[in-house]
Order: sequence, then structure tokens, then C-alpha cells
Amino acid sequence: MKHYFFVLSALVCLIASNYALAGDGKLLATSGLVQIEGSGGGGIVPWATLSGYDTQDEISVSAVMTQVDLDDYRLNVMGVSASFYDRVEISAAHQRFDLKQLGGDIRQNVIGVKYRLYGDAVYSNFPQISIGLQHKKLEDGAIADLLGADSSSSGTDYYIAATKIHLGAVAGFNAVWNVTARATKANQLGLLGFGGAQNSDHEIMLEASAGVLLSRNVAVGMEYRQKPDNLGLGEEDWIDYFVSYIPNKHIALTLAWAELGSIAGAEDQNGLYLSINGQLW
Repeated sequence: MKHYFFVLSALVCLIASNYALAGDGKLLATSGLVQIEGSGGGGIVPWATLSGYDTQDEISVSAVMTQVDLDDYRLNVMGVSASFYDRVEISAAHQRFDLKQLGGDIRQNVIGVKYRLYGDAVYSNFPQISIGLQHKKLEDGAIADLLGADSSSSGTDYYIAATKIHLGAVAGFNAVWNVTARATKANQLGLLGFGGAQNSDHEIMLEASAGVLLSRNVAVGMEYRQKPDNLGLGEEDWIDYFVSYIPNKHIALTLAWAELGSIAGAEDQNGLYLSINGQLW
């Protein structure tokens, strides 16, 4: 699995290069971003929206680079995703979790698939609904083993998400909300393995996002992600407060303040989240 991220990234680009259709048919900012596990969505939450601007006769390919710089840790993410005909998304992400105080890092690869079941986030009366999965593979499970994870190799999250964009809903500004239910047993995204002494089965965790587009190019909001405490180390839920600048359909910049709580016993892990999203075509 070590090279799966790079293999899938190349495959995504190869498939897309066989088509002349660029994904640019949707309204600016309505495709959302690419989150830290590579799926289309917000920063920490996958949404029902797909990662590109493609309509029913288009495809799109997007890339992301993200860094979350905390007191004792640093998360770096590189990802690529492709959206086909506004129906299916495939994605790959490589995560490197730097241990700033102890030295060294933990690396994980994530492969994702999402399928739009119903609706359009902008134009349908009810929210857009999508289902998806994220398969996660640790490159080195030594720390997960040391902490007592039930599995130090791999695990899969399953989710269903609902997203709605309301045009002119808040004092004339566009508003967006998302709710996601995730079945997971991942410890800190899977970076600390899967399951543990407290629980070794999938649990349902709730996630949510809400934001307002202050203009065509600027969005502000917050996100929440519930997380299991399988290892008994006091793993806490995540919150971020973000501002995104989207000058055009080719690039989006996001700055956020992330409050990630306790990580592996280190309390109050807060810091800046910076992400650059680019639509390649």
C-alpha cells in the first residue's frame, strides 16, 4: 500500500486525460473543497458534494495540499481526486503526521470513493445525498501497536452525507450546511490505528459544517467532527473555524483555526490550518 497513493494519483490523471471535457459547469464555490482525507467537502468533514465543478457531461480533477500546525504535532496532506459526470468521485491522499516533540512521523495513505445518490446541493428542494468510503492504510503501525490499537495496519470508514446550499438565505448571502454520519473505528483519523481496548467495532460518529458566502469569492464558517475514544486516551471531538478565498474555479485558499483537543495524551492541541485546493481541469 506504500505506493498506492502515487499509483492511484497517476491513474486518476490518466483516466481524465482521455477526455476533453473540463469540469466548470457549476456556480463558483458550490463544489466545496477537498478535505484532509482527500474527499470533496470542507476541511475536516466530507460533504455530499463532489470535488469538482463537473456537470452530467463533464469530468474534473482536483489536487490539494494541506498543513495543520499544532502545538506538538504537524499534519501534512497531499491529495488528488477526480469527479466523473457529477455522479462518482475517486480520491487518494497521503498523510504525514510529524511528531514535533518526539521526532519522527507517522504516514498513512487513504483511498476514497463517493457516489451521489440524490439531488443537487443548489437546485433540488431537498439536500444532495451521497455515500462514500475511505480505506486507510498505515505505512508503519509501530506506534499504533504500542498504544494498544486493535489493528495497526488498515481500516475503512463508511459515511453518508447531506449538503444544501441556500441562495440568498442569510441577509442576501448564500449559505451552506452539511451533516455527515460516519461509521468508523479509526483512532485520530487512523494514524494511531483502528479500534482498541475500549472498543473494536465501528461506531457512528456525527460531523457537521455550516458556512456563509460573504461574496462570490469569500466564505466563512465552522465545522465539527465527533471522534471515538477507542484507546482510552481521551480522544476529543474536533472543531475548526475557517475562511476560504475562492478567486476563480481553478484555486481556493483556506485558513482556519483548528481545535483538535487531546492527541495521544497531549492536551489542547490547537493551531492553524492552511489548505490550497486547485482544479487541474
